[in-house]
Parts: sequence; structure tokens; C-alpha cells
Amino acid sequence: MNKTDLINVISAKTEISKTAGKRNVNALIDAFYEGIEKEGKVSILGFGTFYVAQKAARKGINPATKVPIQIPARKVVKFKAGTDLLKRVK
Repeated sequence: MNKTDLINVISAKTEISKTAGKRNVNALIDAFYEGIEKEGKVSILGFGTFYVAQKAARKGINPATKVPIQIPARKVVKFKAGTDLLKRVK
């Protein structure tokens, strides 16, 4: 499912226009951005948690030249599925 599919599903389930559905999806995405930026995580009970994790610096190899390189430390966003989501996947 992509963003357009999500907008269509939300519009149909809530019986609103696609324009209003698009605004709602964009507002949800913006809320996720704000939560991650300000608090470092966004939790939705039963669905899961998006959180910021720190990856340590490490050594790697440039695949084109086979020369060793240093990959710097960085922050990444990870997701841990909640119990309801895990039940639906099984």
C-alpha cells in the first residue's frame, strides 16, 4: 500500500472526500515527524513504536573500489511492532 492507496482507504472508511483524506494523512505524517523530532519516539498502542536509535561508527568497504572506508556514526529511525500488529501478521 502506498500513500495514495492509504488516502483512498481512509476516505472510503470515514466517508470524506479524497481531498480531506489527503489532508488527514498529511497531518498524521507531520505529527509523526514532530513526535520523532521532539521526543525521539511515537507509540501507538497495539500497532507499534517508531523510535530513534544511534548506530555506531564502523568500518566498511567501497564496493566499487574495494577500498576500506570509515562509516560515521548516525541516527536512524526504527520500528518495533505492537502485539495487535504481530497477531494480524501471523
